[in-house]
Amino acid sequence: MELNLAAGFGAHPLQDVRRGDRGRWTGRAGHLYVRWSGAPDAHHDGTALRTVVSLSAGAHHDLVLEVSDRPLPEPEPADAPWRVTETRWAACVPDLAGTLGRRDARHAYAVMTGLTSPDGGTVAAATTSLPERAEQGRNYDYRYVWIRDQAYVGQAAAAAGGHRLLDDSVRYVTARLLEHGPGLAPAYTPAGRAVPDQRALDLPGYPGGFDIIGNRANRQFQLDVFGESLLLLAAAARHDRLDADGWRAALIAADAIATRHREKDAGIWELHDDHWAHSRLTCAAGLRAIARAAPRPWGGRAGGWEALADRIVAETSADCLHRTGRWQRSPTDTGVDAALLMPAIRRAVPADDPRTTITLATVRADLAVDHYVYRFRHDRRPLQDAEGAFLLCGFAVALAEH
Repeated sequence: MELNLAAGFGAHPLQDVRRGDRGRWTGRAGHLYVRWSGAPDAHHDGTALRTVVSLSAGAHHDLVLEVSDRPLPEPEPADAPWRVTETRWAACVPDLAGTLGRRDARHAYAVMTGLTSPDGGTVAAATTSLPERAEQGRNYDYRYVWIRDQAYVGQAAAAAGGHRLLDDSVRYVTARLLEHGPGLAPAYTPAGRAVPDQRALDLPGYPGGFDIIGNRANRQFQLDVFGESLLLLAAAARHDRLDADGWRAALIAADAIATRHREKDAGIWELHDDHWAHSRLTCAAGLRAIARAAPRPWGGRAGGWEALADRIVAETSADCLHRTGRWQRSPTDTGVDAALLMPAIRRAVPADDPRTTITLATVRADLAVDHYVYRFRHDRRPLQDAEGAFLLCGFAVALAEH
């Protein structure tokens, strides 16, 4: 075992290293306090602590590393934090007894809970600068909250159970809509602030990549975030978990769609601006969902939302219906896109609509290889040469088949 801590991206190695009671090692790395327990026979070579741990089959040995920006409290036995962790985990993660793959579903719920801030925002990932492929330049900072992803999280919690993540998602999206209205951004920081501009750091980064922070999505308009927000708020309403602020946010999102649905946007994949079919159909799905969930006195508004959804679907069908009868990506891009399965799943159009069934068949034929599903065809190269398969697209096909 080797413990080699250096704070400040390597600028401040471990110093003032001492072995204390019961063989616990303490030291400082920059402004951080460090304690390492379970390695009494380690030695410090001026840079790192090193030891050898020999175990027989079936045995275990506890190594506990504590790092803090303030003096550490008295140490506890290793099983104490384990008990606290298990107790907190059980309190945060619902049983999810009605789901298929319950163990995996609970694990996913725990991960998303851990990625959720006190303000309710769930970051897309805890990583930055992890390239999909070495030397390809496609590495991004994902430590932000995408409104679309936040809506997915809440809708999943509403469907599977566990209202905590649903409530967090609704609280976060509602706050952003109330603050920014029709100017809703695609992504925010976990605290709800603007995402900084993308810039490179003077660090080597992951092999084959480079370190960056910020994200260029901060300057984009993505129309479908209004539709996804409505889908989320409607899911909360069905569970009687949408308060007055939530309904105000729904009105804002619906009005934004009415005002902006003919504008070009960057789309779900954050490409060039176009009249993307997925974005418009997602808005239609959101309008239909909130119309169904609206309280009875809102009959006039609900009827208007359904009419607007019909109009958006008709306009999209006029300029984004391929000659074969399936949806195409945009008026200028005749290709198929796995994301075009989602609007029918969200009931923008019926599941048995010919446009739905032909799109599903085309996605399976053109975008699936050995049961892995890709987003869209970039060019004439084999799918796997252009990029990796996309996990979300595989889930979309499974949902569409269901």
